[in-house]
Amino acid sequence: MKKVLFAAVLSLFSLMAFSQTKVDAVVKMNTEKHDFGKIKQGEPVTYSFEIKNISDKPLVVENSWASCGCTTPERIAEPIQPGASAKLKVQYNAAAVAPFTKDVNIKFAGIDEVKTVKITGEVLSTEAFAELQKQAPKAPVKKS
Repeated sequence: MKKVLFAAVLSLFSLMAFSQTKVDAVVKMNTEKHDFGKIKQGEPVTYSFEIKNISDKPLVVENSWASCGCTTPERIAEPIQPGASAKLKVQYNAAAVAPFTKDVNIKFAGIDEVKTVKITGEVLSTEAFAELQKQAPKAPVKKS
């Protein structure tokens, strides 16, 4: 009797695990990582991740948050309709001189799994950024 009950409970848990929707089954991102490259300290930068709803039901972004206070994702208020896309604008404040890698988490209603995208780059001091700009090759001048 114990074996039958154990098998029934195990089957139920297996069925529940397979019935949960995976985030990648309903969402397609334009990219999961954006590199800002070398940026100037004190000048915030932004990037918009595109979220496409590949399911047949409206998709609601329940919440989005970053791994630290230096990174701010904007809230997506409207549901994303089937086949449609929305942009999740993410801003990095560029306050500290250092390389960075930050996670941005996106939670969709009705899906337990969280989608994580990343931003990376390197913040340079004003002086180092100016020096880098001096060293950059100049674009050729077009002759008419």
